[in-house]
Amino acid sequence: MKKFTSFPYLIWLFLFIVFPIGAILYYSFTIDISNPTFTLEHYKRFLSPIYMEIMYNSLLLALKATFICFLLGYPMAYIICGLKEKHKNTLLILLMLPMWMNFLLRTYAWISLLGKNGPISAILSLFGFNNVRLLYTETAVLIGMVYNYLPFMILPIFTSLNNMDKSLIEAAYDLGATKIKAFLLVIFPMSIKGVISGITMVFMPCVTTFVISKLLGGGKYMLIGNLIEQQYLTLYDWNFGSAISIAIILMIVLIIALVPKNDKSKGGGVLW
Repeated sequence: MKKFTSFPYLIWLFLFIVFPIGAILYYSFTIDISNPTFTLEHYKRFLSPIYMEIMYNSLLLALKATFICFLLGYPMAYIICGLKEKHKNTLLILLMLPMWMNFLLRTYAWISLLGKNGPISAILSLFGFNNVRLLYTETAVLIGMVYNYLPFMILPIFTSLNNMDKSLIEAAYDLGATKIKAFLLVIFPMSIKGVISGITMVFMPCVTTFVISKLLGGGKYMLIGNLIEQQYLTLYDWNFGSAISIAIILMIVLIIALVPKNDKSKGGGVLW
């Protein structure tokens, strides 16, 4: 019975995950769509300096966005966790509300907000910052990334903080720990699993994004996601685009494999 009920999921898994990845893998090792001859030329081409620079810029921008999301997300999750239950639910709903809107529409909204005659420029001009260009800059791309992916940092951290054993924190205070020491030695280590999950959930889409960089960057910032889109939709070089995609997939799998697992059986979780 269990095998029968899992059958639809296996079909879905094959059609939308296994088959597409298999097709991409096949194209990455062939010369052309019409020429199925085996080759590694596309991978060699990807390792050339011009594409490695694009990869470096993508990773650097993703790291910046992830770091900003962490700096903003952890305090927000900590504050929400300390509220009463009804206020927690209200803030979590408000946090998730923008995510119900289409991703493209949310990104388009920032074009108006960051534009020359937009509200942000108007506010900056009140403080003497006239003619500050925000749209079509790296700053705009970073703002778009942080806005769209910040909830993915807050939610796992909030879950870790909300589910932690409060008696350990109380024990730390009973043993004479200050609030700062209790946070550094008990609270933060116990929430590290949520932090790692949040970093992973933010970093991965930031590396591969192409909509945000295309709309808010004005096409001036070629990231790895834009490069893949260009190969598939503009140059129709599916084989090279597939090789880049496989390289990114392998990088993501490697990062996930290297993420440390929180082993409670070994007493992990706090530094005391």
